[in-house]
Amino acid sequence: MLRALRAGKGWTAEQVADRLLISSSKVSRLETGQRGASARDIRDLCDLYEVDDEQRQHLMELASEGKQRAWWQPLGLPYSTYVGLEAEAESISDYGVGNMPGLLQTPDYARAIVSAAVPKWVPEVVEQRVEGRIARQQHLFLAGAPRFEAVVDESVLHRVVGSPAVMRAQLERLLELSDLPRVTLQVIPYEVGALPASYSKFIILRFAQPTVSDVVFIEGLTRDQYIEDPQEVEVYNTTFRTLTQLAASPDITRDIIAARIAHYGARID
Repeated sequence: MLRALRAGKGWTAEQVADRLLISSSKVSRLETGQRGASARDIRDLCDLYEVDDEQRQHLMELASEGKQRAWWQPLGLPYSTYVGLEAEAESISDYGVGNMPGLLQTPDYARAIVSAAVPKWVPEVVEQRVEGRIARQQHLFLAGAPRFEAVVDESVLHRVVGSPAVMRAQLERLLELSDLPRVTLQVIPYEVGALPASYSKFIILRFAQPTVSDVVFIEGLTRDQYIEDPQEVEVYNTTFRTLTQLAASPDITRDIIAARIAHYGARID
């Protein structure tokens, strides 16, 4: 919101810094959330941007809330920026071609995925990541949770992660979660052919506040990427809508998953 107010004035961070006699890096840290905003910071910025009383009060409340310790902070997760965005999102759209969406994974499936990471992590780090993933699930599927829609390639159902028993439990979990009113799960069948995002895993986070732009999250091997440019975000929105049209309906998806459960059950028996 602070960045939007500055952009509305047509000013750079350096120009704001000059007017307030502070560093441009402080302006940047305030806008990116790397620094908590004090009441004085908000007052000075609101005066500069000529903000009305109602919006000024809203910004003050947001700054106060931002200083409170979030539920996920004690977990010590290295991807706290993403978790913070996810926790505030109104809707989440998840697309992937390699693994189950993190918010739909069972502990055993998640453990196998995290253990396969390169470079290898010690058991303590693996368990920290798994516990963090499960904690995120518990908060996102409570009453008032964001709408979650996931599109996965059928190959994800066939790739044996952990063991056939782990896969059967994972797919049973998918059926259970797909029954939730705010969860939509679709599988893209093999016969669809080429996909518009064959090698890309991305998550679109949307927010209720009109002044907060949508964010596309792309997880990388060495660093993560956050895309906020509206034109770029719209490309991902369009791509995700295309993927949902190519995918099987939620009901047929359940049939596809049920067939794979039977397959893994036969292998276990």
